Amino acid sequence: MSAEIREDIKTFSPEGKTSEITLDLFGMTCANCARRIETGLNKVDGVEEARVNFGRETAFVRFKDPIEPSQLFSKVESLGYSAKEHSENNYKETEELHRKERSKLRYRFFISLLFVSPLFYSMVSHFSFLEFLPNPKALMHPWIQFLLAFPVQFWIGFPFYKSSFRAIKNGSANMDVLVSLGTSAAFGYSFILSLLQGIQQGDLFFSSFWEEGTHIHSLPPLYYETSAVLLCFIIAGKWMEAEAKGKSSSAIQTLLELKPETARIKKEEAWSEIPTEYVKKGDILQVRPGEKFPVDAVVLEGFSSVDESMLTGESLPLDKKKDSQVFGGTVNGNGSLIVQATSVGSETVLASIIKTVEEAQSSKAPIQKIADKISAVFVPAVILISLFNFLLWFFFLEAGDLGSALEKSIAILVIACPCALGLATPISILVGTGKAASLGILFRNSEVLETTASLNVIAFDKTGTITEGNPSVTDYKFLGEESDLLSSSASAESASSHPLGKAIVSFVRSKGHSIPSSKNLQTVPGLGITAKVNRSEIKIGKLEFFDKQESFPKDLLDISNSWEKAGKTVVWAKSENTAVGTPTWIIFAIEDIIRQNAKSALEKLNSLGIETLLLTGDHLSVAENISSKVGIKNVHASLLPKEKAEILSDLQSKGKIVGMTGDGINDSPALAKADVGFAMGTGTGVAIETAGVVLVKGDLEKIAEAILIAKATTANIRQNFFWALAYNTLGIPIAAAGLLAPWIAGAMMAFSSVSVVLNALRLKKKDIRQKIVQ
Repeated sequence: MSAEIREDIKTFSPEGKTSEITLDLFGMTCANCARRIETGLNKVDGVEEARVNFGRETAFVRFKDPIEPSQLFSKVESLGYSAKEHSENNYKETEELHRKERSKLRYRFFISLLFVSPLFYSMVSHFSFLEFLPNPKALMHPWIQFLLAFPVQFWIGFPFYKSSFRAIKNGSANMDVLVSLGTSAAFGYSFILSLLQGIQQGDLFFSSFWEEGTHIHSLPPLYYETSAVLLCFIIAGKWMEAEAKGKSSSAIQTLLELKPETARIKKEEAWSEIPTEYVKKGDILQVRPGEKFPVDAVVLEGFSSVDESMLTGESLPLDKKKDSQVFGGTVNGNGSLIVQATSVGSETVLASIIKTVEEAQSSKAPIQKIADKISAVFVPAVILISLFNFLLWFFFLEAGDLGSALEKSIAILVIACPCALGLATPISILVGTGKAASLGILFRNSEVLETTASLNVIAFDKTGTITEGNPSVTDYKFLGEESDLLSSSASAESASSHPLGKAIVSFVRSKGHSIPSSKNLQTVPGLGITAKVNRSEIKIGKLEFFDKQESFPKDLLDISNSWEKAGKTVVWAKSENTAVGTPTWIIFAIEDIIRQNAKSALEKLNSLGIETLLLTGDHLSVAENISSKVGIKNVHASLLPKEKAEILSDLQSKGKIVGMTGDGINDSPALAKADVGFAMGTGTGVAIETAGVVLVKGDLEKIAEAILIAKATTANIRQNFFWALAYNTLGIPIAAAGLLAPWIAGAMMAFSSVSVVLNALRLKKKDIRQKIVQ
């Protein structure tokens, strides 16, 4: 992993007066709550974009000054929820608040269970297959049922009423409105019927109920147990859902826990421990065996092996010695190291990874738009269906039977649950991107993840992608004064960030030559550089960079051809003294080592049915030599940066979903043009910022893993959508037909959301690497 990774994977906020903030949200109960908060935030003047993720319970907001975050908090609070700024520093506090919410749900469930158990027993004991169970007469007394149901309805169920009131107040409806309507109708109907029946019989307290011979079936049909059991089951479902959602966000929690709380810092001649957040750039730190590195740093003294698997997914430890880079959160091996902090706080690789993963998990996949549209009209539509069904049964199918019509309508209200639909996408994205991050794969957003699953063509740059990106000069040949040619060539290339230019500069320095300063530097992307060095004009680059009428030395042309046939890249340089006017020439043979796993990575992509091609600015002979060794059949050589993008555009016009893998500035046009850009984590910041997927360690085998994770995640989303839609499509008509008791409908509703979350959690256990091997 390169020291440049920090800049490569860091995500920058837009410059100027536009700011971004992520909010932690509290109090949401269903997908409609998330939609209402999102709509409300988007209506705030100055807010450019607001996205709410129900699965993560967060909101991402981009806004312009002079808006203050406090205004956003106030807006959320006015909608009936609460919010606070999301940051690494208050993560534990936020988790504690969510833990308390889960504890409250657990507490509410067990309290409701105490009251509901007798009611539930009295209900099921009447089933024919359970008639052998004793049925205490007291459990059938109307006012005893009332006393058991009342605290469940109005104490345990109070949050449902509170949420419903706020939703209606803000002109919308959520799942809690359906729950409140259904259970209130059942409880209210039973209470009124109890009063009327008692008054009619002249026995308000049903004292005659205890007289011998009075049969329970002579009492009116009541639904106290229906409302109480419904609320108990729904609360149980919400509790299980909250617990499962907590597990699904463990990827971020695991990353945050990598950073140690304290660091051992050198002050004068003594070592002392301080909180990690107070470490500054340049501080000298000691990291003992088995300890985690608190920040990104460079090794000053010592030798050890370091476990970087938590950042890259690679299990083998890496040796670290003087001048090696180490990263915050990684684990020191069996040696003690003295290091100097190079990046701290939000600038570390770990912080950058966390930010990238959080942004991906907060984004919305295109498929989520379907759920948003359905959720927007779902609750009002269900209320209308329930009302129509009530009228149909009461006036036509079972005329005058209020209890029966009410029971069927209540079943519709409680079985219809938009939560499962709202959770279908975000919870899968949450788990999928978290799993990818643990393997060293960072998806920029969920749209990229969804597109990655559909890729059928992937193009590769050569230098720094298929090859290691650390080329070296193996041969050189010159016509003229060697010292002057070498110095002038290195001078022109000294300002270049291209690996070939760096190789030339390094070679000249190794020969002991000084490198003078250059003037009038001009770069032609993909071709070469011109500059003025002392009194000479220097031109260095590909052969095509020079005038076609140029008189090239035949000996050098022959040597250049032989080098290219051997698979080496040739760089030409011409120096012409403006006073003398006589040109001198030098050529460099540069070779870059093919990445150790490049061939196996390409084989894995081919096994997945992915078409691969090589796009390079190098000569055809060099490109074909490289491609033959790694198994790429389709080769395009001698390309300018814009020509790489044009080839991708042509493929897209033929209906191909195209990916591009690169690492340099010259790859950025193609990375931007591709449907999905894969950037090597060891490349340049421009390439990283343009790409949609970052391979933290620059491991090509991660591309196949990224595709498989994307496929598994999108398949998981489709499964969730299918079951969520099938559940409501089948459940509502069954309930409307009177074939579903309300308490069973409530249990099914509670299970639907839990099942979606549990299905998403299966992604955690998928062995992606094993699937590739098979």
